[in-house]
Amino acid sequence: MKDTPLSNCERDFLLKAIEEKKRLDGRQTYDYRKMKITFGTDFGCCYVDLGKTRVMAQVSCELVAPKESRPNEGIMFFNIELSPMASPAFEQGRQSELSVKLNRQLERCLRNSKCIDTESLCVVSGEKVWQIRVDVHMLNHDGNLMDAASIAAITALCHFRRPDVGIQGDEVTVYSPEERDPIPLSIYHMPISVSFSFFQQGTYLLVDPCEREERIMDGLLMIAMNKHREICSIQSSGGIMLLKEQVMRCSKIASVKVSEITELISKALENDKKARKAGERCGFAESMPQERITALKMDETSVEMTDVTDRANDIVQKAEAPLQTVPSPVVPAPGVGQVGQGLQNTWGLEEDDEEEEEENDNSGEEREENVTRMEEDQHDKVESRGGDVVEISDSEEEEVVILQPEMIDKAPKNTGSSSHQKGAAASKKRQKK
Repeated sequence: MKDTPLSNCERDFLLKAIEEKKRLDGRQTYDYRKMKITFGTDFGCCYVDLGKTRVMAQVSCELVAPKESRPNEGIMFFNIELSPMASPAFEQGRQSELSVKLNRQLERCLRNSKCIDTESLCVVSGEKVWQIRVDVHMLNHDGNLMDAASIAAITALCHFRRPDVGIQGDEVTVYSPEERDPIPLSIYHMPISVSFSFFQQGTYLLVDPCEREERIMDGLLMIAMNKHREICSIQSSGGIMLLKEQVMRCSKIASVKVSEITELISKALENDKKARKAGERCGFAESMPQERITALKMDETSVEMTDVTDRANDIVQKAEAPLQTVPSPVVPAPGVGQVGQGLQNTWGLEEDDEEEEEENDNSGEEREENVTRMEEDQHDKVESRGGDVVEISDSEEEEVVILQPEMIDKAPKNTGSSSHQKGAAASKKRQKK
């Protein structure tokens, strides 16, 4: 499923706003959106909210055989998943051009910059090393996925703890967190990506573009830098040519933004470390507020009890007199039943109506008796005549033959006589015509 394209009116409105140095969310040209970093209950799980863009990064590890070319170094693996939950334009189980581009840029930013000491991940040279896997899941897409993914990945790597390992001869023992404290990864620096979007062939520049601004931009420049002002990677996309002065200007802006984001990450890691050490709520439990409905204690409210009797007397005097009680209930409307002797029948039926119904029932019974008597008299007449009775109707189409029950058994024997009678009846009918 593809995204709904922007209309010409929306495109013109956004470009006009950018020319006037205004943005839809009220930011300035070089402002970042509000950033929030949270951690999960386990080590290595990190959530990053960049405006409405939401990304989750999860770090895991396992012991594998090293590469033949580098037997003393561990392995770093990155995977970015663009699920349909983030945007309807993403398809499940199929790598799009955007996912491949983001994955390569993340590898250049973190693995090629040598921000992690991979030699410290070696357990047995040439046999077993740690493979660190970083899975980045896009939960909501509102633009600038690369910056959010790089921040979430490096924060999750700083927060991750791998199990401790003991070696005795050829045996390798992996200790659980209960037996030995996990060991953090050795990270030299934290490279962070900063994105710049260009409009009107490089005339206008915006930092941290949102999803609508990405649709109308002419080109994109991503610079990965650490707080020491060292450029780790740089990539330009889109059909636009940039000047040297523009790239230098973007690098200066990126150095300021990277130092601010690095300080925010360090503060978030320190707060999480203090909370875990003090045994306070951390991770998902911290984000869930405590509901009072599940608590057993309640706040008591003080009640003034000095002049209770005086207030009660005033209320009783000002109150209206109670209604007089009636010994026998009075039915307000028909349709309400009462039980008892001498009470009025109020089921919605008056006595006259009941008498009429009884008379109707009696007349109906008399009619049924008269009908049964007529049938019996007719049956007696037929029996006295004997034989079959043929009844000829006035209509020309049908001929009705009524056979008495006593003569049904004899009918198969006298098939000739019955057919002869039918023929006679038909001839009489023709003569009448």
